[in-house]
Amino acid sequence: MRIAAITAPLTAIALMLSTAAGGQSLETAAPFAYVKDLSSGLVLFERGADEPMPPASMAKMMTVLVAFDLIDKGKLSLDQKIRVRPDTWAKWHSQGSTMFLSANEEVSVENLLHGIVTASGNDASIVLAEGIAGTESAFADVMDAKGKEIGLTGSNFETANGWPHEGEHVTPHDLAVIAERTILDHPKLYQKFYPQKDFTWGRTLGGGDPITQPNRNPILNTVEGADGLKTGHTEAAGYGFTGSAERDDRRIVAVISGLTSEGQRKAEATRIMEWAFGAWEGKALDGAKAVAELQVANGDQDTIAAVPAEGAMITVPRAIVSEVKAKAVYKGPVVAPIAKGDQIGELVVTVEGLPEQRVKLVAAQDVGGAGFFSRVAAGFSRLLN
Repeated sequence: MRIAAITAPLTAIALMLSTAAGGQSLETAAPFAYVKDLSSGLVLFERGADEPMPPASMAKMMTVLVAFDLIDKGKLSLDQKIRVRPDTWAKWHSQGSTMFLSANEEVSVENLLHGIVTASGNDASIVLAEGIAGTESAFADVMDAKGKEIGLTGSNFETANGWPHEGEHVTPHDLAVIAERTILDHPKLYQKFYPQKDFTWGRTLGGGDPITQPNRNPILNTVEGADGLKTGHTEAAGYGFTGSAERDDRRIVAVISGLTSEGQRKAEATRIMEWAFGAWEGKALDGAKAVAELQVANGDQDTIAAVPAEGAMITVPRAIVSEVKAKAVYKGPVVAPIAKGDQIGELVVTVEGLPEQRVKLVAAQDVGGAGFFSRVAAGFSRLLN
């Protein structure tokens, strides 16, 4: 097998890119920041991306991701009831953010998830963790196992709610991965819980009135397309936020942390999201146009057309100052039989000053396997050569 690279003409992928003066630099007060365009995979900005930091309540995203995973696997149901243990209530009913649960109350998984996502309930996080794994410590082991599964490299979980704990840490990059996996792996559950504007649970002590809490997401009502995810704040962590928004077929995930106030967090989160959508644009690649003809082995034809996968996109600055280049890379020859839509290579797109972007290339048509005599003839031909 060999790795082949074929330079693809940009006209073949229909990139209408103009050259103009301009920039896409970002300045932020956040000491920790990570911004990624999930539609193309391009990291638009990073600062301290792999440095450990306290997660604060952003750890609850992993608690929710574990629950979503179990639900979609049929191991946990939204209507399953979990009892609030009296000792859990005693410890958490007045510790930071709360869902206002009551001791011995039986609460559905669905309502606990609303209590975590919308109200950032520390109590709800622990009750759900105990309902799933028996103890918070055992649940933290599940969180770490899930982190390893999805490729986290710099995180260690000790709590289900991010309450300050020695040894617990995350990185901005890992928080973005948790958000990405939540959005892409569990789209229906994500849309059910994260965009909710408010949640009502519990009653006031005095008048017994229902308690309605607004979603703490600072960009939910200010940034077009915003629909997630989670804020966090402790004295050690400062003010942080992992957010996401979708607009014009592009989805952005941004992580910031270490800010000094709620106001600064909201301003920075809003500005970074608007920068991600305003300074950058997505370019859809035409899946009907072949990028390259790749060599085929043991097939009923010698070559196969490679096209970008459906929905493939790259991200470029709106003001481009350098040439965009592309090449098709594959391990060749591609061995038949090949079905239309099978991945057969990658398109590597480079813009000066940016990380390379890789797009799946798939087969434009079926290629059947060669018959016995054709394979013998091909083998004999290779022997002679």
